[in-house]
Amino acid sequence: MTTGLKWFLGILLLVLLLVVCLLMYVRFHDGPVEIVAGGAFQSGELVTDVEDWSFLDEFVTLEMETRHTQRSRVLWLAVHDNRVYVYSNYMKSRMGRIWKRWPHQLMGHNKVIIRAGGKLYEMRCNRVREGEQIPAVLQRFNDKYQAGLTPEAVENESVWLFELIPG
Repeated sequence: MTTGLKWFLGILLLVLLLVVCLLMYVRFHDGPVEIVAGGAFQSGELVTDVEDWSFLDEFVTLEMETRHTQRSRVLWLAVHDNRVYVYSNYMKSRMGRIWKRWPHQLMGHNKVIIRAGGKLYEMRCNRVREGEQIPAVLQRFNDKYQAGLTPEAVENESVWLFELIPG
């Protein structure tokens, strides 16, 4: 084996080891780290008596932990008519089928905790497939994030839209 190939394989092995270490660290971390899913929330004050959810609209993202898997991730959110929504895009793409496991996990166990501004809120995450609110909700996402979402994308299931309901 040539010296150059040995160096290349050594560097490749080192990079793989670093990636594995990062993923293990994040798995037990207090919430997600940027786009990398993290562990269960370990910090935050639990709040139970919220009547008006419009304050969440000031946040660019929120963190959501799926209770069943105790994994957390960062999501975009929109508030419409005092109701909180999140979505998962690329559900029909090849990469989406590999990367986007959390929406499928919610189908059987929909209890989640969201964290925004250091506060925790127990919620249920229900998929929205139809309804007159869909165009307005998607418009909120498009205005906030320039997301390019359409009702047709929800209808053909390439986008999964979820409503977060207290409880």
